Order: sequence, then C-alpha cells, then structure tokens
Amino acid sequence: MSEPLGSEGTTRRLPVLDKDRTAEDDVPVPEPAPEPAPGSGRFWSARRVPAAVVALLLAALAGVLLYDIAAVRADRPPLRVRRELARQLAERPLDDVWVLVGAGVAAALGLWLILLAVTPGLRDVLPMRRPHPDVRAGLHRGAAGLVLRDRAMEVAGVQSVQVRAGRRRADVRAVSHFRDLDDVRADLDAVLGDAVRGLGLARPPALSVRVRRPGRKG
Repeated sequence: MSEPLGSEGTTRRLPVLDKDRTAEDDVPVPEPAPEPAPGSGRFWSARRVPAAVVALLLAALAGVLLYDIAAVRADRPPLRVRRELARQLAERPLDDVWVLVGAGVAAALGLWLILLAVTPGLRDVLPMRRPHPDVRAGLHRGAAGLVLRDRAMEVAGVQSVQVRAGRRRADVRAVSHFRDLDDVRADLDAVLGDAVRGLGLARPPALSVRVRRPGRKG
C-alpha cells in the first residue's frame, strides 16, 4: 500500500497499531495475598507477683546478712538469729524431723520457681492465627465461649446453652424444649463447627456437644 503524500511532496508515516495489545493489558494485576504465617505459641506470663516476692525476700536476706557482716567487722557480736541458726545446724542430725521439713519446703519452693520459669502461663488466652509475621493476637477463653453460646442460641429448638471453652476442647451443654434431639445436635455441630473455624484460633478446640430435655418443674 502506498503512503499518502504530504502537502510538500514528502511522505508521512501512519501510526502503527499493536494488534496484540488489548485493553486488558492496561488493567493492573493485583498482587497475590501473602500466605498466612503459622500460628504462634502460647503467650508467656510476666510472673510479676512471684518475681516481686522472690526479689523482696532475697533483698531482705541480703540486707540482714550484710548488716551482720558489718557488725562483726566492727567488733560487735553477730546477730542472735545467726548464732541460734548455726547452733541448731551444728547440733541437729540430718535425719531430724525439722531438718527434713525445712529441706522439703526449700525443695518445694525451688521446684515451684522452676515450674514458673519453664511454663508460659496465661492459660485463659488462646493464641490466634498470624495473618502477618509481625502481628500476634490472642482471644480470651471467656470471649470464645460467649461467641459459641450466641451462635448456639440461634439454632431452632435450643432453650439454653452452657459453653466451657478450653485450650483443647469446647464443651457445649444445650437444653432443647422441642424438635428431635438428634436434629438439634446435628445443627449444633454444623453451626458451632463454623463458629470455631471463624474464631481464627491457631489450634481450634475440638467440640463436645450434648443436648438434653429440660427437667420437670416442681
């Protein structure tokens, strides 16, 4: 095909259309959503009360010991408590009842402190799934129980519901005043299963549903 001539005898190039380019190419392609991060472990308690008690006891014992050492260095007699304790430890045999009781109490306190140090605590907070690595959230067991209770009350035939949400299992006790109990239980299993998945917990608890008839009045 010949090219059209311009007004001065020169040729003018026509615009070239890219047939392979469509209008859809101009639409921005959304980036894929990031994969949810794995669920986090349990939340660790600060243990403020045990830590404060141990710190105060250690500070008091250290203060008394330093005062006694300073008194002895100043040519003063040691404290009567330390002298009595040294005498008792020197005279009492190892199989004495009070020695065994004191050793048992000290061992029990040490084991209790070790248990507090290696366990997370905060059993009432259920860890949730992490949609982002920098985001961490937890749901209180009482709040989870209220959500499950409200969903269970929406099932036809349910008169009252008691929910006890734990870390591994959620116990649901429902009272149905009409409809067949098997039908009510099947509806509760379906509704509460969706509700548990909707809580977004890292480890969804297993459901234990029981349905009964209301007791006779009087």
